[in-house]
Amino acid sequence: MSVEKLIVDHMETWTSALQTRSTAGRGSSGKIDLYGIKKLRELILELAVRGKLVPQDPNDEPASELLKRIAAEKAELVKQGKIKKQKPLPEISEEEKPFELPDGWEWTTLTRIAEINPKIDVSDDEQEISFIPMPLISTKFDGSHEFEIKKWKDVKKGYTHFANGDIAIAKITPCFENSKAAIFSGLKNGIGVGTTELHVARPFSDIINRKYLLLNFKSPNFLKSGESQMTGSAGQKRVPRFFFENNPIPFPPLQEQERIIIRFTQLMSLCDQLEQQSLTSLDAHQQLVETLLGTLTDSQNVEELAENWARISEHFDTLFTTEASVDALKQTILQLAVMGKLVPQDPNDEPASELLKRIAQEKAQLVKEGKIKKQKPLPPISDEEKPFELPEGWEWCRLGSIYNFLNGYAFKSEWFTSVGLRLLRNANIAHGVTNWKDVVHIPNDMISDFENYILSENDIVISLDRPIINTGLKYAIISKSDLPCLLLQRVAKFKNYANTVSNSFLTIWLQSYFFINSIDPGRSNGVPHISTKQLEMTLFPLLPQSEQDRIISKTDELIQTCNKLKYIIKTAKQTQLHLADALTDAAIN
Repeated sequence: MSVEKLIVDHMETWTSALQTRSTAGRGSSGKIDLYGIKKLRELILELAVRGKLVPQDPNDEPASELLKRIAAEKAELVKQGKIKKQKPLPEISEEEKPFELPDGWEWTTLTRIAEINPKIDVSDDEQEISFIPMPLISTKFDGSHEFEIKKWKDVKKGYTHFANGDIAIAKITPCFENSKAAIFSGLKNGIGVGTTELHVARPFSDIINRKYLLLNFKSPNFLKSGESQMTGSAGQKRVPRFFFENNPIPFPPLQEQERIIIRFTQLMSLCDQLEQQSLTSLDAHQQLVETLLGTLTDSQNVEELAENWARISEHFDTLFTTEASVDALKQTILQLAVMGKLVPQDPNDEPASELLKRIAQEKAQLVKEGKIKKQKPLPPISDEEKPFELPEGWEWCRLGSIYNFLNGYAFKSEWFTSVGLRLLRNANIAHGVTNWKDVVHIPNDMISDFENYILSENDIVISLDRPIINTGLKYAIISKSDLPCLLLQRVAKFKNYANTVSNSFLTIWLQSYFFINSIDPGRSNGVPHISTKQLEMTLFPLLPQSEQDRIISKTDELIQTCNKLKYIIKTAKQTQLHLADALTDAAIN
């Protein structure tokens, strides 16, 4: 099957196999990996170095003759004293050859055709040369790079040397796996130095096609083999020089190398077009979803909301086809819930103004009993602060007027033990639940000293550190299995006065963009965080308790539907990814 037919016949597989890099929210097409097109690029690259991208021509001078000419030029360089004579190199065994070559091709190694990590000597310390740190080396297939200008005296020691025409690959993770590599050209005075995390090869002959060698360094088989031979500790693993020098290279006739480069460049351009079309389509789809969902939150009344929802429902199957679009739908449901647009109001419900009276009575009683201090009045809420208009029976208030916040205690690390009372800290809070994989304790007999920090079932706690973009602060509802545990610093507990707000409605609010976007974290020791003072000032839409129950029920129902839809999409996406993998494997083998 020709490569063109392989691309055209399976176009849907290449363009529909997508992978989400992280949790997506609105406007998140940038978080989508075009996995199918990425696999197509890898396939074309692998076909190129296996001799399956262009047909062989029996009239081409075989690679064996090309290697003889390179060996002759190498011998002349030794004779001139420009390079050292190498020890005899062992033959490449059959076990080392990863696949079968076409007629006219030969296996070779880099050490047979190039000098490895050559040194450069410049007599003039003031001479300007090119300096190339790792960020200036690209992952592109043309081996492009940028450079800075430095004086030789400033960089001649402690860096890697190279010159125009040299080829280099990154040896450290993850730059190697990302195929950072360069064919050096246009260097100032023809000379360069750069990051020490490079392996450099200087071909013995100008008849060697640098671009073809670069394709080998970027091929999936080369990268996979190199990764398997990395040495060093995590985060500092490197591909050893021995691999760079001795890994077998499939070497075609010179004329075929040139044909491969031309064909490869054409097909990469086609992949670029497919990629751009896919990204444009994803962006357009997401913008359409955002626009239509925006009509729901902008609806002025129940009738207009029903009309806008009906319009979306007609195209549900074509709108909500990605995880990002379903996430946007879930967020819209949360926003409609806290805006009072998800269920109709009931005039018979006790209004929120009565809840505020009960809260005031309970606060006064707690102050009288000495259980809390008298609170300073919070500033009134201006019309400019209100993010939207509330339905009848609802009231805007500040969180601090209906909740008491308790910040955790700064338990000393020298108190920590391997067993005893668990301390709830940021690491133990996920979204909605606790996670006790990483636990610290204090001795059981210390509980009497910290009774105020004992948590109870159904307490809501929130992390005050590291708000996450599109997700906000982490929170959890304490369950019976979490107890006993104590509250550690940088975690706060919500305590609702007069039980006027359901925990379930509060968590809906915590997940909504109205709350998430109201967070403006400061920094402590460089770490973004918010304070309980900020929480106290945050606006909250207080609503009748009966309506809270109706909203919770409807929200749960709709979110369950979204979760089912997302599962179906995820399953279908996994199938598409497997198809792309299977198609790639079949084409290579």
